Amino acid sequence: MVDHLLQAGYINLTVLDISAAALEKAKLRLGEQASAVKWIVSDITEFQPEESYDLWHDRATFHFLIEESQIETYANLVAKAVTQYLVIGTFSENGPEKCSGLPIKQYSAASLQQQISTGFTKMQCIIEDHITPFKTTQKFLFCSFKKKLP
Repeated sequence: MVDHLLQAGYINLTVLDISAAALEKAKLRLGEQASAVKWIVSDITEFQPEESYDLWHDRATFHFLIEESQIETYANLVAKAVTQYLVIGTFSENGPEKCSGLPIKQYSAASLQQQISTGFTKMQCIIEDHITPFKTTQKFLFCSFKKKLP
């Protein structure tokens, strides 16, 4: 996604991932353009943002948060750090029960909204079939939220 945002002229981009190797791979793919991006290696539940974000896009992190304390930490984090929009892509209630051998949590539009409702209003949710590199299909739920005015 960061490749397309850079091509479209967006600036002040930050990419966060728990895997330093994944970020290095993305940096190599971008070449010189990688210097235009802020790269952060962190577990999302330990991330302490130093800035705010107009748009927060989470694709395939939220479903790995299976403990209520992790979900609460995440919800509090985005409520503080996001100023305008939040987009979350997570496994739907018809998605897989594990990912990469790890347990995950599945969501319906209503259950995701309930988890994120503090500080945000749901705009839209869609279900999408994601085709993996192994040619399997996974049901994803993508929801967009708008920050509530104080």
